[in-house]
Amino acid sequence: MLITLPNILTLLRLLAAPCVAFAFLFLGRPFADWVALILFCGAAFTDFLDGLLARAWKQETKLGAMLDPIADKMMVLVALTVLTALYGLSPGLLIPAVIIIFREVFVSGLREFLGDTAGTLKVTKLAKWKTTVQLVAIAVLLSQGIFEHQIYNRSFGMDAALFDAILAGTTEDTVGLTTMAAARDLAVKGGIAMLWIAAVLTAITGADYLIKALPHLRGAK
Repeated sequence: MLITLPNILTLLRLLAAPCVAFAFLFLGRPFADWVALILFCGAAFTDFLDGLLARAWKQETKLGAMLDPIADKMMVLVALTVLTALYGLSPGLLIPAVIIIFREVFVSGLREFLGDTAGTLKVTKLAKWKTTVQLVAIAVLLSQGIFEHQIYNRSFGMDAALFDAILAGTTEDTVGLTTMAAARDLAVKGGIAMLWIAAVLTAITGADYLIKALPHLRGAK
């Protein structure tokens, strides 16, 4: 049986991935930021829900097993592409993003090459943790645009010197600018820190999969 609720949730997660990018292409900001964040968080929740339902209702299928890791990788890779497009090629963002993208493509290639023996590369608990950290980090970084827009709205028409003084805490904060600025800084610094943690976990799990695959890669074709 292919048409099950868990499979539908997985398919919706897969379709949500390009919609995160299309939100910024077709919608104005900050509406695009909200839509992208809601889509991403909703899709991330289905990653937990579809597997839970499939096991509870005994509806685990080959289609679901095939689509689930693809949907996870698409969500992460598309979102990282969007973030680098939005916030530039800063090393703090670009380096962990490249590590994550490289590993995901590499491991997918390994699984495809191994074919029937791909069961050697079963998903580990550490790999599940790295996916969770990736999703949380990306969600936090996507929220940055929302705080940026709030800061812009609250400072519209304000004298530059007054704006700087409010952020520096040397004058009364009448419009909540310091709160918004603190939230934005937390989203940036916290998101980048978590992305680096995710990149380290991603590299470790990638190396683990490679070591497990080496016995199948030795010798003649």
